[in-house]
Amino acid sequence: MLLRGTTVALMALLGLTTLDAAPAAAKEETKSVFVMSRTWAVTQVSDAPVIFRATRDNNNLNPFGPPPRLRTIQAIAAIQQATGCRAVVPSMYQNISGQFFSQVNCN
Repeated sequence: MLLRGTTVALMALLGLTTLDAAPAAAKEETKSVFVMSRTWAVTQVSDAPVIFRATRDNNNLNPFGPPPRLRTIQAIAAIQQATGCRAVVPSMYQNISGQFFSQVNCN
């Protein structure tokens, strides 16, 4: 009986903590741009310095999609289209998931 009461209390506590851990709405606005027959999502991830993340839609790995292009060139173009600023290429890097991060220069 004691075990059942403890289990019920533990489940209730877990239920309350999951309500608090609900994901909040993203503060960053994601812009979708079309570059070289590919769709890219560009999001600002940092304010100081201003850093944007560019993620390419893989089109469900469709083998009959548009011809292959270099992703780095596409990411630079996507960031420039989405922000209206130039991407700082020496600051650009790619993570293991294929997302590109870059600072921008709006001069």
